[in-house]
Amino acid sequence: MHVSAKGNTNEKEVAVNDTSKRREFLKLAGLATAGVVGAAATVDVQKAAAQAAPDSLLRTVLDRGKVIVGTGSTNAPWHFENDAGELVGMDITMGRILAKGLFDDTTKVEFVMQDPAQRIPNVTTNKVDISIQFMTMTAQRSQLIHFSRPYYVEGIALLTLPNAENKTFDKLLAGGSATRISILQNVDAEANVHIVLPQAQVMQIDTQANVLQALESKRVDAAAVDLSTVRWLASRNPDKYFDAGKSWFSMLYGAALRQGDLDWLTFVNTTFATAMFGHETALYDAAFKDYFGQEPPARHPGFPVI
Repeated sequence: MHVSAKGNTNEKEVAVNDTSKRREFLKLAGLATAGVVGAAATVDVQKAAAQAAPDSLLRTVLDRGKVIVGTGSTNAPWHFENDAGELVGMDITMGRILAKGLFDDTTKVEFVMQDPAQRIPNVTTNKVDISIQFMTMTAQRSQLIHFSRPYYVEGIALLTLPNAENKTFDKLLAGGSATRISILQNVDAEANVHIVLPQAQVMQIDTQANVLQALESKRVDAAAVDLSTVRWLASRNPDKYFDAGKSWFSMLYGAALRQGDLDWLTFVNTTFATAMFGHETALYDAAFKDYFGQEPPARHPGFPVI
């Protein structure tokens, strides 16, 4: 009887504890759902840090008080200095979005300038917490680092002159073998152009600047460059450049993180997803419009599309 009574008492205590925990959980959930705007105010950074694995970079970054982002400074619209000498661009905005998610402060980020060749080594050797530097996601690279969720879909596009008779893709296609296209020299350059313009003449050129110069001097009818470059140039210089209206060969851009840290990877992915598709899209939307000259597509409550 004594044992049985003790067992009943323990069961009741467990039930009471479980009920209390459930009520506390529902209370927190209620705060989140009752006021989306105020929900962030209930989060304590240090308590959040304590929940991360002891060896997670998430805990290290929160304790440090800033996030260290590897990036570049010479490739508009991704990372470059504006007229005031400030580092700006879409990659820079993603770094600031990460800082806001960590500290509710977009300034708590240190940008480390690095060569594109150092994007992976600087992550794996802990020189930076993350590389955000227009990095194309590939299966081969993912053997060395984790990629964040994509934050842009790059592609090849055609830049033409606004006063040219054959400035649109349809006109370029109709030109057949008379259409001339400049592109940066690489092993797949001609094949990539012929995916959409199978009869075009392809002029492979040594530098991106010379690819554009060939267009400006009218030695070619169009320049095949990155979609982001076409949108950046056409939106900033509409009297000089025109978007022919064709893009292809999708490539995903993602941030690079070192492997083996699920807490850090999950946090970055959650922050990016919220900034792109959730209730905190202001920074991403403003940057997308500024650097690509386009409004992001509308997000609609209901079925998830992320």
